Amino acid sequence: MAASSAPPRARALLQQCVASRLQIQRGLVIYICFFKGASEELIPKMVNTLLNVKLSETESGKYVSLLDLPGNLLIIPQATLGGRLKGRNMQYHSNIEKEKGMELYSHFVTLCEKELAANTKCAEAGVVVKYGTYGNIQVLKLDTNGPFTHMIEF
Repeated sequence: MAASSAPPRARALLQQCVASRLQIQRGLVIYICFFKGASEELIPKMVNTLLNVKLSETESGKYVSLLDLPGNLLIIPQATLGGRLKGRNMQYHSNIEKEKGMELYSHFVTLCEKELAANTKCAEAGVVVKYGTYGNIQVLKLDTNGPFTHMIEF
């Protein structure tokens, strides 16, 4: 969680996934939003935290990380995570500029792919990383295990 005195620089929403239309099976869906002030130096910390947080339940009931499961990963850029309600309207003034957001998102996806490829369990299991397109409306169909959703701020 971000320190209470400083505004968050990024927000991630995580959901367990049983299956998705984008052809990943069991794993994790990460919706990601970057705020003004986010930079490349934040990405390794985010990837390390999100891939290692113990949210996935095994058959025995033990919670393990995506790397330990091993599980597939679906990454979705989600600018609406940065919205704030003002009256009856949503405002997104805290979101990062589109071009910089695209750079950070691309770096985030690349680092996730590298980390999963470097993990022996994930490589042996043929783990798949899929991702959405930054800045475009996307139709998603997910079978989730829950409701089981967590928000993490950086």
